[in-house]
Amino acid sequence: MAKLNINVRSFSYKKGIPTDPTGNGGGFVFDCRGVLNPGRIKEYKTQTGRDEAVKKYLETETKIAIFLEGAFNVIDISIEDYLNRGFENLEINFGCTGGQHRSVYSADATAKHIEEKFPEAQVTLHHVVQEEKNWINEAY
Repeated sequence: MAKLNINVRSFSYKKGIPTDPTGNGGGFVFDCRGVLNPGRIKEYKTQTGRDEAVKKYLETETKIAIFLEGAFNVIDISIEDYLNRGFENLEINFGCTGGQHRSVYSADATAKHIEEKFPEAQVTLHHVVQEEKNWINEAY
């Protein structure tokens, strides 16, 4: 049986929703713009969702945990089903205004969640905007 490949991405709505390279034409797109934006705070403007100060802000001053809990509940249903049915690909995208803070944090948290809960799946993580800036995609 083929392994389930899960692509998790962060992106900027200003640049559009990423396309599905597998040709399946689907998956999930979660809009993080309803969560307070740390990018509007001067000290966080040049940081990303991987910087400790931004992570702390998101975890203590916003509803990101509730947002992600809901996303995980929906995602987990599909992953379980896809694994049982032998599907090979699933796309999961998180978008925000600039693809820098909320979506990066959410994509990292989701990739980690999937790797811990579904070790039999293969997770690939992309931060579309950050990678366009030659950002090193280090472990989260």
